[in-house]
Amino acid sequence: MKTLVTGASGFVGSAIVRRLLDVGHNVRALLRPNSPQDNIKGLDVEITVGDLTDTATLKQAATGCSALFHAAADYRLWAPHPQSMYATNVDGTRNIMRAALDAGVQRVVYTSSVATLGIHQDGTPADEETPSSLDSMIGHYKRSKFMAETLVHELIEKEDLPAVIVNPSTPVGPRDIKPTPTGKMILDAARGRMPAYVDTGLNIAHVDDVAAGHLLALEKGVIGERYILGGENMSLKDILSQVATIAGRKPPRIRLPHNAVLPMAWVAQEIARLSGTAQPIMTVDGVRMAKKRMFYSSAKAEHALGYAHRAAVDALRDAVEWFRSHDYCS
Repeated sequence: MKTLVTGASGFVGSAIVRRLLDVGHNVRALLRPNSPQDNIKGLDVEITVGDLTDTATLKQAATGCSALFHAAADYRLWAPHPQSMYATNVDGTRNIMRAALDAGVQRVVYTSSVATLGIHQDGTPADEETPSSLDSMIGHYKRSKFMAETLVHELIEKEDLPAVIVNPSTPVGPRDIKPTPTGKMILDAARGRMPAYVDTGLNIAHVDDVAAGHLLALEKGVIGERYILGGENMSLKDILSQVATIAGRKPPRIRLPHNAVLPMAWVAQEIARLSGTAQPIMTVDGVRMAKKRMFYSSAKAEHALGYAHRAAVDALRDAVEWFRSHDYCS
């Protein structure tokens, strides 16, 4: 089976590529001209160069493919020019899905995010049916992913797009090259640069488990359904403490109130804007999101797909060890 993967050199995308190769897929990787290829270097994949905003390259990439994994996304909690995020996450999703329809792709797995889902105020785990709306989305990343998932649902209903939607929680593990916002937090903690924390929580999943869940969605998922691919719910204090223990650092002991951190985030963003820095050390949207515990349940994927996840500490350990072995911690 010829299978196209967008975002194939990224954190989640490269994990999907490895999983596909393990089970015998013939993988075509869609990469932008300037995409670093370290994560797929040496792998037996066919590389096609294109861009989600260039429909001609997408048509060429999708031709002859039976399956598509659309894992490419602009994942930033802050952007100096937010319109670029919508161009990739919303318009780009529309473009690649239409290319898949035109090419007769038989099965699509769209990588959404738990960012599109609602959250329970009492901190109990949310699931695929927890209500959410565009107005409840904090920041441009969450808004763009909500809009993109809505678009995919519309194409499924109106144009018979044969797509299954997966909603990864917070992937952690090896090959987080950029790193992602969560990976940056783990790296800072491993370096001993996270002496304080705010009272929030995340659902931590090993990136390789998330990749395995994508293939299960391809094989067993119901078209039009969505499945949370998550792991273990943990407080931020426990996450940082686990990372500190793994890295041989002191765990954070200072709990900062959200309202005290918010002004610092505004200043950090302004410094990043004025200096042209890629990302500020903290973001306003990140602080606003941290006011809630972002806990989720993968029960639906476990029961319907056979999805399974390892302990969060294993994901955190693999992430720290990968950062160490690739000289990120120096």
